[in-house]
Amino acid sequence: MSRHVAIVTDSTAYLPARTMERHGITAVPLTVVLGDRALEEGTEISTRSLAQALQKRRPVTTSRPAPELFAGTYRRIADSGADAIVSLHLSAELSGTHDAAVVAARGAPVPVRVVDTGMIAMALGFCALAAAETAEAGGTVDEAVTAAEKRAAATSAYFYVDTLDYLRRGGRIGAAQALFGSALAVKPLLQLADGRIEPLEKVRTASRAIARLEEIVAERAGSAPVDIAVHHLAAPDRASALAERLRERVPELADLHVSEVGAVIGAHTGPGLLGVVVSSR
Repeated sequence: MSRHVAIVTDSTAYLPARTMERHGITAVPLTVVLGDRALEEGTEISTRSLAQALQKRRPVTTSRPAPELFAGTYRRIADSGADAIVSLHLSAELSGTHDAAVVAARGAPVPVRVVDTGMIAMALGFCALAAAETAEAGGTVDEAVTAAEKRAAATSAYFYVDTLDYLRRGGRIGAAQALFGSALAVKPLLQLADGRIEPLEKVRTASRAIARLEEIVAERAGSAPVDIAVHHLAAPDRASALAERLRERVPELADLHVSEVGAVIGAHTGPGLLGVVVSSR
């Protein structure tokens, strides 16, 4: 008889709540520090509040979950009947979340496999979903991890931001890379590469940058079945319009998700973010 394998991720996966509930996925929240207040992502701070704080240039930082938070989560899942846990998290190049999970896993009452997916946002969410579907089908820990790793290898993430200042302030992109988007007010396109946020192209205007983002995603999708997620921060109209254009341009589009990012990613990208995740099935 197969062991019950539970799936844990973190709040930056941005999976729809109904999807998480349907597949029994647990998300451990990261923390956003707004002034002198530490708030849990997804429950204690709204993206509107975050956007307003950023626009007023109030200090905003983020923090990984404490190992104790992971430890409590692992205990509760074990108490509910799980025999093992696969814990999948955002890139260790961007956050200490993976390290905190590793510390907690050492004292967990059931075996816990902690995986650095190298992903973020729905790029991470698709990995967690692949692992959960494998576990639901009776898969082992190794099989769930393999499913997540295969999905990660088949997933790409691209981003448009109005400015690189927020990424530079948060240390997610270097000062030299920040210059990439400063000359002549060009608009930067970024990609997730080897777990890091790297410059991809620079375009002279916002409208051209978004059009180029659409082209890149359509080219990446090709003619194979893909899932796509369009993320934004305080740019719902841009995101909806981009999603509709992608629906027309991608012939083998399986699922299309449109959502606003949470406060953790938003704190490092700033308002105006558009992100697209393309994940081959």
